[in-house]
Amino acid sequence: MGRAKEIIVKVIPAKIANEFVKKYHYSGKVVPNSILHFGCFLDEQLHGVLSYGTSMDKRKILPLVENTKWNEMLELNRMAFNDYLPKNSESRCISISIKLIKKNAPHIKWILSYSDGTQCGDGTIYRASGFYLTGVKENKTILEWNGKIIADKTLNNSNYKAIGLSAGKAKKQGAKPLIGYQLRYIYLIDKTCKITVPILPFSKIDEMGAGMYKGKKVSLQERKQQASEA
Repeated sequence: MGRAKEIIVKVIPAKIANEFVKKYHYSGKVVPNSILHFGCFLDEQLHGVLSYGTSMDKRKILPLVENTKWNEMLELNRMAFNDYLPKNSESRCISISIKLIKKNAPHIKWILSYSDGTQCGDGTIYRASGFYLTGVKENKTILEWNGKIIADKTLNNSNYKAIGLSAGKAKKQGAKPLIGYQLRYIYLIDKTCKITVPILPFSKIDEMGAGMYKGKKVSLQERKQQASEA
């Protein structure tokens, strides 16, 4: 694992985390309901951020794991790293952050995260970190409008509605959905918990044509072949 073992992961203030996410996350945006931020440090400098928060729609999310109470799960909703960190850093940082959650917030039973197979990737890091793949679906919620990329749920929030705008109105004005997929991953901190939806084989990603890596469409098989030839 090399220098990845030297990375220090610790809680950092939201202001510092959000500034880093805006600079290095492909979306350039933070998630407003993030409540817990981990900084990933190497050589005494911040080179990565993991932001956790409550789910946007717990009514739909809590039933994914049997008997989940409202405060027993978190969503890893932003993960941003710069190019300074060595190979395997992302999965190591996720692992350490989850260990810290388990130690300091033992009521948290599981972690949810989504991979954006429309603009970014299909979740290589999550698979390497022991997450289960529990959903692959076409994603029509990311819109391209007037040269900008924006989620329809963003347009449907109260701030936009207050000025008379919504995803529906944006589409009428020419906003088009990007073609791609959304992949859902679950990590069980409490191994006695039971996932209530089917756990999918990773081959399902290729089967549905949902493979993506660093914003480029690519299958898992192609990636494995490239790795073997390197």
